[in-house]
Amino acid sequence: MKILFKAFAKQLFGANDKKLPQTLFIYFIVFWGLYIADIKIAIAPSILYLMISTFTAGVMWQALSSKDIAGQNIVMLPFDNKTFVFSYVTSLGAYTILTKTVALFSVLMAVSNWGITEILGSILCTIHATLITAVVYSIKKYWYIGSLWAVAVTATTLFCGNQLWFIPALILHGIFIVILLQGTDGYLFYVQEEKNHYIEKKHRQYSVLRYLFRYLIYHKNYMINTVIMWCVACVLPLFFKQMEGLSVIPIGFAILSLNTPIGILLSCDLALEQMIHSLPGQKKAFCVPYCLFLFLCNIIADMIFLCSLQIQHGGVTVPILATAIFFALQSAIGSVLLEWFFPIRNWKIASDLWHHPRKYIVSVAMMLLAGVVGALPGLIPILMLILAVEVFILLFPCWKCIE
Repeated sequence: MKILFKAFAKQLFGANDKKLPQTLFIYFIVFWGLYIADIKIAIAPSILYLMISTFTAGVMWQALSSKDIAGQNIVMLPFDNKTFVFSYVTSLGAYTILTKTVALFSVLMAVSNWGITEILGSILCTIHATLITAVVYSIKKYWYIGSLWAVAVTATTLFCGNQLWFIPALILHGIFIVILLQGTDGYLFYVQEEKNHYIEKKHRQYSVLRYLFRYLIYHKNYMINTVIMWCVACVLPLFFKQMEGLSVIPIGFAILSLNTPIGILLSCDLALEQMIHSLPGQKKAFCVPYCLFLFLCNIIADMIFLCSLQIQHGGVTVPILATAIFFALQSAIGSVLLEWFFPIRNWKIASDLWHHPRKYIVSVAMMLLAGVVGALPGLIPILMLILAVEVFILLFPCWKCIE
């Protein structure tokens, strides 16, 4: 087990584990900065456990779904089933907790006052989340059972997380999961290539937009993330209910620009990036349709947000609609420029891409711009002029690229 664990850990953490201390040091700086800022938020233990568990489970699922881990090759060799399963799950769990969950944990610990019981419960929840995610992933063929199990655990954490018996019950449930993992077939963790059931139709001309839409439909996790953003757009006006005026609306546009998967298409596919950069004229032929594709995804979320806002509060005007178009286009342009000039490198698994700090650059820039627009509404005409110039530059010279 030790040899297999080292093989997995070497790929995930690097040959000499140099990046892990650096990552943990950065998280400590984040914790210390928030702690001395004396920002305090009251969070119930059940909510703390739920946040930690769901975040860890989501990252663990992405790690298990990655095709870039050595385990995908090891399954082609003879191996001891129990040794493989526990080495594989333990290494991915350690990677998930130490490189991803610790970031959320450091922020929550800095802004809230917790005792030993809550800290112990949080640590147990992270370990429990990695184990149950591995079991549910292994029975994904029976997705309805895994879904009901996940819902039951989530509901128990939410409604019973404050009870004294919750932590002992969590430990017992974790032991039960470990027993299940002992009999789990290691081949169930092998990520198989999904069959493309879409019928390829013949077209007279190529279309990058057509390719991008097929890419989005074919990769279900990307589509699910986009649908989740649409759900966020529906409920986002509820959080603005207590705020006076409509100056906070641009902040909603900035939040909805945080759609990571569709903004890293070149970073996650090195072969596609090399092909695009090697062919002549691809800067214009690819970047313009890619920008329009991201704009369409952003504007759909913004329109859902505005419709929900109009139903709940009213007051949506033409300048607000124009501002939504402006923010959607700026987010798209920023994401494309980052992908073209600064693609993400040296990532281990797909989860690294989804949680890379670079994904926050565009959203933070949009958030700062939203604050300026909210404080100075007189800037809206200038933004509309910039929008008109950008639309002209994107569409008029390059209309052949999107036919």
